[in-house]
Amino acid sequence: MEVGLGGWLGAIIIGGLAGWVASMVMKTDAQQGVILNIVVGIVGAVIGNALLPMLNIDGTTGFSIWSFVVAFVGAVVLLFVVKLLTGRK
Repeated sequence: MEVGLGGWLGAIIIGGLAGWVASMVMKTDAQQGVILNIVVGIVGAVIGNALLPMLNIDGTTGFSIWSFVVAFVGAVVLLFVVKLLTGRK
């Protein structure tokens, strides 16, 4: 499957927003910059899309609110695990 420039740009925008909101919820925003928020959001989207089939829910495609929600939930899970492993409160 080929992803064009719009697909990558959408992933960066949704990932950035989801990572930023997740970092505020998990109180890690002061420790992260813009780039790390984007990375957390994109990795969160991958995690969220990997978890969806376990709940019998189809994955996401494209630029939508559902894509943001999935990326946000995945980013919160990622930050929670990182906090567990690093011992940060």
